[in-house]
This record gives sequence, C-alpha cells and structure tokens, in this order.
Amino acid sequence: MKKVSIFGVGLIGGSFALALRNAEAVEQIAGFGRSAASLVRAKELGIIDQINATPADAVSDADLVLIAAPVAQTEAILTSIKPHLQPGTVVTDAGSTKSDVVRAARKALGDKIAQFVPGHPIAGRERNGPDAAIPDLYIGKKVVLAPLPENPEAYVARVAQAWRDCGAVIHTLTAEEHDRVFAAVSHLPHLLAYALVDDIANKPHADLLFQYAASGFRDFTRIAGSSPEMWRDISLANQAALLAELDAYLAQLTRLRGMLAAGDGGALEGVYANAQRARQSWIRTIETAEKPNKLGGD
Repeated sequence: MKKVSIFGVGLIGGSFALALRNAEAVEQIAGFGRSAASLVRAKELGIIDQINATPADAVSDADLVLIAAPVAQTEAILTSIKPHLQPGTVVTDAGSTKSDVVRAARKALGDKIAQFVPGHPIAGRERNGPDAAIPDLYIGKKVVLAPLPENPEAYVARVAQAWRDCGAVIHTLTAEEHDRVFAAVSHLPHLLAYALVDDIANKPHADLLFQYAASGFRDFTRIAGSSPEMWRDISLANQAALLAELDAYLAQLTRLRGMLAAGDGGALEGVYANAQRARQSWIRTIETAEKPNKLGGD
C-alpha cells in the first residue's frame, strides 16, 4: 500500500502502524486525531510519517483508513470523511462492538457504505496512548472481520491482508454474532474488574485492603487499568447483550451465595472444579493453536 491513514494513534492504531512499517507493507502512514500532543508524540516515535490537519487531508490518496478511536466517535469520523472519500479507498475500524458501528456507518456513509469493512483486533494492553504502541501486539492474535453484503471481496481482502501483515489471524463473524460473543468473554469481565476495584476503593479501609492485595487480585483486575472512556462507550454500545450476560452472571452469584450460606461445600467444590476443568481445557486449546507445525510455520 502507498498510504495508510489512522484516526487515533494510541495503542491500537499506533501498534497497527508500527507493525505495517516493520512488515514493509506501506510506504507512508498519516495520522489524525483529537489530541495534537498525541499526534506529535506519534511522529516523534516514528509511528506516523505525517500529521494531517483535516479529515480531507487524512483520506486523500489513502489505500486504507483505520478508525482506532472510541466507538462513540465512529459516526462523527465517518461523517467527516465521507465527502472526501475517493473511489477505491477502503475504511475499516478497530471497535470492540460491531452492530452499533455498522448502524453508524450506514447512517454516515450512505451510498459509500461498500467502502467500509468492519473489524475488531482481539489484542490490547492496559496502557494507552502512542507510548504504549508496540510492533508485535497483533502477532498470533485474532482479528474478527464482519463484512457487509455490500463489500466487494477485494476490499475485504485488503483489510484482511493488512492485518495479516501485522501477524494476526483472520476470523469472520456477523456483527450480531460478534457482539453476543464479546459481551460474554470481554465486555462482562471488564465490567466486573472495574466494579471490584471501585468497590474496594470506596471502602473506608481501602488503604489496608490494597496493602494486602497480591497477585490474584492484580491478575483479576488488570483490565481495570484500561481506558475508562473506551469501556464506557463499549458498555453502552453493546448494552443489550451485556445486560443479558450480566443478568446470567448475577443468577450464578445468587446460586453461589445460596451454597455458601448453606455451608454446602460439596456444591461449591463442584462449581469450582467445573470452572477449573473448563479453564484448563481452554488453555490447552490456546497452547495447541500457538505451537508451530512440523514445518516450522505458524
């Protein structure tokens, strides 16, 4: 690709840029965003080659545009670039929800909707901003694409190849499937981690509790270090699916509370053992998938 433009040059967008640069998959990378300081820092770090002053400049002559901003900003960004979107330019996103993004894209782009290919890289760190960007963030990680009926195969292939150049593995889901899946395995865990840390922080003896919190608490709550703005937007964007998962989890907690109140150790151990087996099976699946084959490939 000759030019890739990135809206949002923090962890996700910045890592995408660094990975493409390392793969020598692009000649020029341009950046655009709300924070002038972040753009300047991204240029200092070699994440982007140039800072664009306007959306028109950002998309001009671009082969690919990545929107790596909070999902609530998607519609406004797409609206700003639509008048300047040239034929052949493909736009994709990195949002953690897809149904709302698709609705926003249809509203903002109208007859140019075929140029938008929804996507979601399943990777991240609890740090944010350009300084958090790393070139190997996506190596071996899944990227879910949710192509639209209007998307030409060549446009979907361009987005997929860009992520493959970053080292990612491509998966495909519908927008609705995506949101149901990630409500359970990503959005709910973030909500729970934030809730636990907030609960501890608001207790009158919070300092004492944090003093004795160790690796288990750190591991469970690591994701509560992620961007509050981003996760606010994700939670609201996937509200219906997240509420359904939260209600199911509340029912499980009520069930566990009943076991605990009754002193039913056998029932508690049964739940714990089932969870342990399920997690161990999941870990084995991950480790098997990550092992190189006999020919040394991925």
